[in-house]
Amino acid sequence: MAKFVFTTGGVLSSLGKGITAASLGALLESRGYKVAIKKYDPYLNVDPGTMSPFQHGEVFVTEDGAEADLDLGHYERFLNFNTSKVSNVTTGKIYKTVIDKERNGDYLGGTVQVIPHITDEIKNNIYKDADKYDIIIIEIGGTVGDIESLPFLEAIRQFKFDAGEDNVCYVHLTLVPYIKSAGELKTKPTQHSVKALREIGIQPDILVCRSEYPLDESIRSKIGLFCNVSKEYVINAIDVSTIYESPLTMRKEGIDKLVLKKFRMDERESDTKVWEDIVHRLKQPDDEVTIGLVGKYIDLKDAYISINEALIHGGIANRVKVNIKRIDAEKLENGAKPDAYLSDVDGILIPGGFGERGVEGKIVAVNFGRTKDIPFFGICLGLQCILIEFARNVLKMENAHSVEFNPKTPYPVIDYMNEQKNIKQMGGTMRLGAYDCTLDEDSTAFRAYGAKHISERHRHRLEFNNDFKEDMIKNGLQMTGVNEERGLAEIFESKSHRWFLGCQFHPEFKSKPSKPHPLFASFIKAAYAYKKERENQGE
Repeated sequence: MAKFVFTTGGVLSSLGKGITAASLGALLESRGYKVAIKKYDPYLNVDPGTMSPFQHGEVFVTEDGAEADLDLGHYERFLNFNTSKVSNVTTGKIYKTVIDKERNGDYLGGTVQVIPHITDEIKNNIYKDADKYDIIIIEIGGTVGDIESLPFLEAIRQFKFDAGEDNVCYVHLTLVPYIKSAGELKTKPTQHSVKALREIGIQPDILVCRSEYPLDESIRSKIGLFCNVSKEYVINAIDVSTIYESPLTMRKEGIDKLVLKKFRMDERESDTKVWEDIVHRLKQPDDEVTIGLVGKYIDLKDAYISINEALIHGGIANRVKVNIKRIDAEKLENGAKPDAYLSDVDGILIPGGFGERGVEGKIVAVNFGRTKDIPFFGICLGLQCILIEFARNVLKMENAHSVEFNPKTPYPVIDYMNEQKNIKQMGGTMRLGAYDCTLDEDSTAFRAYGAKHISERHRHRLEFNNDFKEDMIKNGLQMTGVNEERGLAEIFESKSHRWFLGCQFHPEFKSKPSKPHPLFASFIKAAYAYKKERENQGE
């Protein structure tokens, strides 16, 4: 039977429960254990697929097509496993399952209640796939004290009695703030957070205390005394310059040893050389490049979090620091000169997205990158902007567009997939998850992957309209990746350009710091070569 670690958070949100859970998972994995992580979110949406980036940030997509919380991206980046549909559970999903059972008569006429029916459903989900792993880490979203989190907290309270004391470990993350005027760290928020958790019936086994400054022995002793935890089980999660340093700092604190001790499991030898190498490359790069990220959610870091991390991974592969220049696509519209925003970048990337706002600015950025021969990468909507710009300016198809933005365009180079045209229900109905792609062997993509057949994750409703394929190819834009089963375009490239590629899929979802995605590694390599070329020319 698997062992279960439950991570909860207190005081305030955004303390880093996801990074804490992922770092712990990475450390346990470094000791040879098979680890999985799940995220339980207390909102009523069935999944985040219909939520605005302003509300939720990025929607992560799993191999099997689940639209999931962005923390699942951290789990996959830190560990060697793929998340799935059972890895992200919301209140909405739990309630929907219970209500469907009630409608089917599964409860034999009984009154359906939060306890036991909702909590039992949560526990049933915790057990799914448990036989495949040695340790499963469960992150409970929200903060202790939130009304909506109570069913999940009650479920994990009960779980210890079902699974047994030696099979459950509670890890609670809190904040120990530094009060500048007093010149000291304050433990009271942590004390109140643990008090709220204990009132629910959960006594944390390990406390992870986030802080700007190190906790000395007296503070650890005080926290342990007032929170009913041994001093050695008070872990200091001090701020770090990169999230990929977190496994190393938590290893120094010994959190993985404490978890294994609680479970009465063998400590085993730990090998963190891969994390040491990653941090070394990040902190001591040979050089740097600047990538212009042209999007519509520029002020929302979480909206493009997987893109940001995949660019950093591309830098790791090439031993360069990647500076990301965020450019609001709307500022490139209405006659604004793109030189003012893009002349100093070494590469341009347009990420995915939905909605018309900023699209014309993205098309301007495509034109600038193509005509100036700057390394250019378009992802999902970014590819569609490449095709629209090419149709307008090379094929001379005035008003060419996507039917998403102009249903009456005379040149619909981007159109809805046939199975999408009559869909009314928005949630979970896009082309989602992993699909196969065959690459042209004479292509940038093939040289990056080193393979002819690949599989990548998708999240979109619209596709390139194959009616325009011959015109595109005849005029220099090559279709170098295709889903042969359905005849759908996956990758387009300009072979006359130094590096100009657009893909319909989302390669950022599969990139890891220990295994940078081939396209991002190739893109950053091209951007760095472009930078050195300009430097040699004295620009």
